[in-house]
Order: sequence, then C-alpha cells, then structure tokens
Amino acid sequence: MRAGLDIGGTKIDAVAIDDAGTPVQRLRLATGFGEAEVLANAAAAVTGLQRLARSEFDSIGVGIPGLVDPATGRVRHAVNLGFDDTAFGSGLENLVHAPVAVENDVNAAALGAYHLMALSGPVAYLNLGTGLAAGIVVDGSLWRGARGVSGEIGHIPVDPLGAVCACGQRGCLETVASGGAIARLWPIEHAYPAQALFAAAAGGDPEALRIRALLFSGVAAAVRILVLTVDVESVVIGGGLSHVGAPLLDGVRGVLAGWAGSSTFLASLDLPGRIRLLPDGLSVAAVGAAMLGAPAAVLRP
Repeated sequence: MRAGLDIGGTKIDAVAIDDAGTPVQRLRLATGFGEAEVLANAAAAVTGLQRLARSEFDSIGVGIPGLVDPATGRVRHAVNLGFDDTAFGSGLENLVHAPVAVENDVNAAALGAYHLMALSGPVAYLNLGTGLAAGIVVDGSLWRGARGVSGEIGHIPVDPLGAVCACGQRGCLETVASGGAIARLWPIEHAYPAQALFAAAAGGDPEALRIRALLFSGVAAAVRILVLTVDVESVVIGGGLSHVGAPLLDGVRGVLAGWAGSSTFLASLDLPGRIRLLPDGLSVAAVGAAMLGAPAAVLRP
C-alpha cells in the first residue's frame, strides 16, 4: 500500500493505492497555511488514510506546487502555501515515520494521468490552471530535464509586445492561455471566470470572442510545442480550465486543424488527434504522487 497527497492552495486530496496502482481509499482535508500547519495537515491526511485502509504505507508521495528538488524533498517558492524554502520531505517523514517522496504537482499529475488513463508512448499532461505548465512521462517515468524545468512551456515568449509575465519576461504563452490570463483579460466578477467567458462568447459578445480565440490559439501553440519538441503521443489537458469541457477541446482542435490546412508538415503530425481532456473525477496528482518511486513495470498500462 502506498499513499499519495496532492497539496493544493486550499485542500489536500489524499489517496491510498494498492500494489496494482488501484485507488482504494480517498479523503480530503483543508491545506492550512504556513509550513507547520501544512505539514501537520499532510500528516493528518496520512494517518486518516491509514485508518480507512487499515494498513501501514510502504511509501508516501507528495505533489506540491513550487520548485521541488525530488532528490532532497526540498520545496521553494510555494508562496500560495505560505513558505518559501523548506525541507518538506524530511519534515513529513519525521511526523509519519515512513519514506516520503516529493514532486512538483504538475509532474505528479502527469504520472497519474499516464497510469489512470492507461496511456502509452511519451505523454504530456498540459495543466491549464492559474498558469500554464506541462509534465512529461517517457517510458513510464517522469522526464524532468537537466535542471528540473522540463515542461515549463508557459514561459516561452510568443509575443514581444505582450503583457509582462510573472517570470519577468514579456509575452509568455501563459499570459494568453491560462486561468490567470482570463482573469486579466476578462475582469468580470464570477465564481467561474472561464465558464462566464465561454457563456459570453457563445452569446456573441465581441470581446469575449476575441479573448476565447486567444485562449484557443495559445493552448494550440502549447500542444504544437510539446509535439514538436518531445513528439508525445498524447497531450492530456487538465487543470481548472479543462472543466470547460468539449467547447475548449473543440476550439483547440479547430485551431490545430486550421494550421494543418496550410501546412502539409503539421497535417502529417495529426495534432488534433493527439489531444484529449482529463476525465472529471480522477485524482491524477494524488495517484501520481503515490506512484512516485514505483517500479516502471507498475506504471505501464
């Protein structure tokens, strides 16, 4: 039995999986704020799962936002959680007395999507949340790159005259293709800004149509980058914006099909056929976290 925790800004999604990688128990707790509180709540999630599963865990994996060093379990720049630099892995180990592996949350989600969706070949998980980033799985294992920044395609500049990005560059991809981009470009008070934007666009609002077109083109560009650089077989679109559903998928596929119509090279790559939406209800980041350290044979569908 292994446990996986997806630690988000407001909640911890925790799952227990068996030796076949099947989720058998799940619970959610509030994340809290600050190093001590988040660690305490993570430990509470582990002990709660142990009670539900009636079993000790061989290992515990954590998916967490921020810059993560998987070798040491150290997490930096987790500003939404209230800490900037902490040895999260060893801190949790001291509380739960079991081995802990820590990974960036998008990478953990990539691993979970690969496993739960029974995908094959190189796979990219494209997270459309507040920002834009991807996790890449090759041969059942995460591909992190030389310095751990593989998949940070949201910070590829695409418009030299565009908005200044949080990373300090100008015109990055995530300034037009992310939840943060929608909030900036469509500043209307609504619990679900993306849903409001799509509803306004469906009603013919010219500004909403313009912003939606930017979003479609930006996500399509992200898909094209992932295929042309890594030649992934599948691009799974997840994150908060994926809940828009078919209208998002259809719009992105439409842009890719349009590009293919003017490029025999792109047409040969079948970009529209490589993308899919993450199904609702899958705890991919938590399951992916639980799979950390598992043998590659377990990860292969």
